[in-house]
Formats: sequence, structure tokens, C-alpha cells
Amino acid sequence: MTEKSFETPCGSIRYWVGGAPAESKLPLAFLPGLTADHRLFERQVAHFAERRRVFVWDAPGHAKSWPFSLTFSLTDKARWLDEILLSEGMAHPVIVGQSMGGYVAQAYAGLFPDRLKGFVSIDSAPLQRKYMTKAELWLLRRTEPMYRRIPWRLLVQAGANGTAVSEYGRTLMRDMMAVYDGNQKRYAQLAGHGFRIVAEAVEASVPCEISCPALLICGAKDRAGSTVRYNKAWHRNAGIPLEWIPGAGHNANTDAPDAVNVLIERLLSAAEA
Repeated sequence: MTEKSFETPCGSIRYWVGGAPAESKLPLAFLPGLTADHRLFERQVAHFAERRRVFVWDAPGHAKSWPFSLTFSLTDKARWLDEILLSEGMAHPVIVGQSMGGYVAQAYAGLFPDRLKGFVSIDSAPLQRKYMTKAELWLLRRTEPMYRRIPWRLLVQAGANGTAVSEYGRTLMRDMMAVYDGNQKRYAQLAGHGFRIVAEAVEASVPCEISCPALLICGAKDRAGSTVRYNKAWHRNAGIPLEWIPGAGHNANTDAPDAVNVLIERLLSAAEA
């Protein structure tokens, strides 16, 4: 994988691209969740880069994509993603989004429905107002003060144990949070901004309909917010297939990478049929 950068009015986005340049196969774009970075998908990248073109980024403001002005919207992220993918010859991607990455993918689907060829949601949620309560939207806008008050050691522990069940998954989450050691303010601002732009997108009814082959993946032990409830309702209302990963938490792709890779392969087969 080759590390590259993309300049925006808010700062530079760092991303990685590589793998087999097989033109007959759809490229894969992996979008990590909020406060995680490109390492979240290391076991997916290692698996799929042998056979197809692969992209993954440190989302704006995250890890190496810093310094970055936190003044952008969810739609801005989707547009920047599109510009990067076009520059890399990946105009028709299958996007795999974990948590926040799934929201970005839905915004991308609303903006570029003819380009998105497949969508895999991993422990994410639908970007539509009808799924969220008023209380949930209220809380999304008020995360930053809470994250500033919690002692850093406890916040790291909660972040690792609350998103993963496996030792690998928890260690990886601690390593990704270590980027912000000594700068809890930055971490809190990043998390607060991320949750806030999701709330703003939901309230603004940002177009997000999925018209391509899609798959919902959710860890059976996901305890992050209302993710389980959201996925059940999303599956029921939209008719998108839902696969539960036994024994996995919110970062299901780190707790059960082989099982998740098999499901992504299945979606790719449907998208390329």
C-alpha cells in the first residue's frame, strides 16, 4: 500500500491505496469509524489487496490527517472521498464503512448513486431521521464536554472494551487512541465534531438512499449506543440483508475478521454479477 495525501481547504487527508490493479474487478474503499484510523481495516486490506484495488484513509482530522480544521460537514467528507477515488481511477467503488464510515458511505450514495456499486455497513446505522429519537439526536450534539471530563485512562479503557471483544480488537483500539495521548482536548473535539455532523445530516435529511447491492453486518455483542436496534429496524424497513457476527462487538471486523471477509466477498460477488 502506498501512502498519499489529498489537499482540501481544511487540511490534508492522508490515505493509502494499492493492491492488484485488476480492471475486471470492482475496487474496495474502507472507511474507519470515528476516532479510529486506517489500521482498523488492516486484516481486510491484507486479505483483499491480493486480488483487487484497495483504498483506506485516516478520515479528516484523524491520526495522520491532522492538522485539520473541524469545520466540515458529512457531505464535505463524501465529496472529498469522491475526488480522491476519481484521482486514483476508482470511480465505481464498493464501500465498506464501519460505524461513522457507514454514515459517510450513505452520504456518498446520496450524492453519487450511479458510481457506488456496493455498500457494506459494519456496525453502523441508517442516516435517516425516522430511526433516531429526539434524545439520541440531543446526545449526539453534546459528546465533546463529556469526553473532556472523563479521565483519559478510563476513556481509553471504555473505548477499547466498549468497541471490541477480542484481545486483538481491544489492543488495536488502544493503539489507535494512543495517537491522542497527552491531547485529550483534541480527541474530545474530534469525537464531538463527528457526532455533531451526523446529527446535522440526519436533521437536514441528507439524501442517503442505497440503490446498489448492500449488506448490513453487526456484532451480536455490539453494545455501542443503539446500534443493534438501528440495524434490526434498517433491515426490516429497507429490506437490506443483515448478518450477525457471533461473539463480536462494535468493531466486528477486528473481532471476527475472517467471518467479515467472507461476507464482504459475498457482497462483491453480487455487485459484480
